[in-house]
Amino acid sequence: MGMWELVVVFIVGLVVLGPERLPVAIRTVSRWVKTAKAMANSVKAEVSEELRVHELHENLKKAEQQGLKDLSPDLQNSVSELQQAAQSVTHSYKKSQTPASNSQQTDDSK
Repeated sequence: MGMWELVVVFIVGLVVLGPERLPVAIRTVSRWVKTAKAMANSVKAEVSEELRVHELHENLKKAEQQGLKDLSPDLQNSVSELQQAAQSVTHSYKKSQTPASNSQQTDDSK
């Protein structure tokens, strides 16, 4: 929107809403715009993350087809990144499972 469009919208809003309700309407509209922008940024971040995961998946397929030998640096980086992610998931799974198994053992011994 250009400057003149904003002026026309402001004048129409002033005539329709009056000077008392116009500031409240402007605040409400600005909140909606901020919410819409936040949602759009969230969706944009999710889509870019999904695209990155898809690219890693494709690189892993290529690496598997080549037998994980003589890989390009791109493929090697993707494979190492996936291995690190798998290790972090495994470590967090083991940590979360250890206290539960200990509590089951103490419950069984009672």
